[in-house]
Amino acid sequence: MAGVLGKPPFILGWDVSGVVEQVGFGVHTLKVGDEVYGMPWFPRQAGGFAEYVTAPSRQFTHKPSTVDHDTAAAVPLAALTAWQILHDAVQVRRGQRVLIHAAAGGVGHFAVQFAKNAGATVIGTARAAKHDWLRELGADEVIDYTAERFEEQANGIDVVVDLVGDHVDNTSTRSLDVLRPGGTLVAVPSGVAPELLDRASARGLTAIPFLVEPDGPALSRIADLIDAGEVRAEVEQVFPFVETAAAHERQESGRTQGKLVVRVAAEAG
Repeated sequence: MAGVLGKPPFILGWDVSGVVEQVGFGVHTLKVGDEVYGMPWFPRQAGGFAEYVTAPSRQFTHKPSTVDHDTAAAVPLAALTAWQILHDAVQVRRGQRVLIHAAAGGVGHFAVQFAKNAGATVIGTARAAKHDWLRELGADEVIDYTAERFEEQANGIDVVVDLVGDHVDNTSTRSLDVLRPGGTLVAVPSGVAPELLDRASARGLTAIPFLVEPDGPALSRIADLIDAGEVRAEVEQVFPFVETAAAHERQESGRTQGKLVVRVAAEAG
């Protein structure tokens, strides 16, 4: 994202949850005092690590009423990524088999729940310590990628959601081996290199890149699922603003369970 944000200094952060302070002319969907959440401007700078954020009103929506702002702030970017992959990019259907790499991460744990909610059979890759938790979220099968090759355990997959990429042990390329004819690989972090596209095409498979975009209506549907108890957001840790660097260090470890949250305003949550 550095190329999109430009040169420092800039304010990081896209996920936000808070209270509407002011609305502009012609805004009818929100009013002052509403509790809202969103992922404004992505992939351009949103300045989420700040006390005030401005954006088009329809990039926000009412936050889930059953969770606090800390939890709501953990939802937008990760949940929208998972939602748009499964419902917009591949239109997952009941009875399909979906393999999700990095299933215990921010995007992954939402993808597990959305795929299961859609009626798919869900297989996830994660370290063994997170298997029981992923089964609680709806995963039907879990593969410990540190102990076994996932392509030796999974087969007949309709959709692979790759949240790892070829830069780690050729995960995207290896995922082609588990797809059934006509299956689809969605490569999120590193996109689809020409070589990967060619290999997929030669096997009768589809490989597509993905980039999430702001989507207020989808966030409304996700909020409804959270309020209905059908989907939950996992927050591993909430960091005060002064510990933002520590939050980034934890995120870069690649071992988080769910999401990390930075609390900017003292009264948040």
